Amino acid sequence: MFFLRIHSVDTNHPVSLEDAEFTTISAAKSPAAAAQSSPRFSERRGIAHLFRRRRGTSSSLPSHGAAESSLLFVVAVPNYLSFNDFIRFCESRLDHVAELVFIRNDAIEDRYSVVIRLMNELKADEFYGSFNGKKYSPGEAEVCHILFLTSVDYTDSAQIAGTPPEEKCTELPSCPVCLERLDADSSGIATTLCDHSFPCPCISKWTYLSCQVCRLCQQQDNNPACSVCGIMENPWVCVICGFVGCGRYNEGKHAVRHYEDTKHCYSLDLNSQQIWDYVGDAYVHRLNQSKIDGKLGTDVNSHCRALGGDCESCECSEDSGISGALYSSKVETIVDEYNQLLASQLETQRQVGFLPCT
Repeated sequence: MFFLRIHSVDTNHPVSLEDAEFTTISAAKSPAAAAQSSPRFSERRGIAHLFRRRRGTSSSLPSHGAAESSLLFVVAVPNYLSFNDFIRFCESRLDHVAELVFIRNDAIEDRYSVVIRLMNELKADEFYGSFNGKKYSPGEAEVCHILFLTSVDYTDSAQIAGTPPEEKCTELPSCPVCLERLDADSSGIATTLCDHSFPCPCISKWTYLSCQVCRLCQQQDNNPACSVCGIMENPWVCVICGFVGCGRYNEGKHAVRHYEDTKHCYSLDLNSQQIWDYVGDAYVHRLNQSKIDGKLGTDVNSHCRALGGDCESCECSEDSGISGALYSSKVETIVDEYNQLLASQLETQRQVGFLPCT
């Protein structure tokens, strides 16, 4: 499951909607709460921090009819959709919504997030099934990604908001493109419509200039320098906050040290566009593109969508050579990592005089 912590000194403000039909449905959770209930549609300004329990603790992908929470989080809604437009988008399930809060970050102009509380867990599961993975608008790139939340906490402390609520939780990126670049086991997002190979047209739609990671990925001709030592060789960027550090095979190892200081465990190698998980000690980027034919395929970590997990009744049993291609890609990554380590150790030995210079 996911946890949401929002750094905000603001409070919920009622949203004035253009269409009266949206405001006629009662927001009360119960008769006792009706007198003091907050507005059904409200807005709050703050910075959202999304956390998830590490793999192996529990699944955040709900099985059919088995939701464990009535709280949902819409990761990102493009700003060209007004609040009214988003409510129209989910209008078919609006009767089941108890409360809907729009979360805006003043530093991010291109998107906002939404916290939705449904009447019960069953209604939350139905809402998820209706809108998760659905395009906000036909012909546009942006897709609605919905996650089940265990809890939502509001705090005026930036330190508390950035602290994991549980020991085995890690923070995820708030940028929808960066979140999609993580594999399904890390992000909780089963499938995507794009592998976000840079440059990518849908990235410009989502991020504009708000995501430091996406900006750096698109500027492939100009490698950024390490934020600490200034070295431009082998740059790594933190997927959570955008910090740029030198790699573990450089003397400073500032990307690793940034993880040790902040516990931001996901770092992207700008040269290879691959994401490393410092906690899991493995690459966790989503591999959607087959090196055999260049076509996009399903992530090997995606969860079966068939009822009861019966893969024989759905398309996920069709391999089409994708699994082999993805496995080969992982092997190539490990070989590259080993070669870098070997070259670094040989260079160190030469410098201390153990090996003669050639």
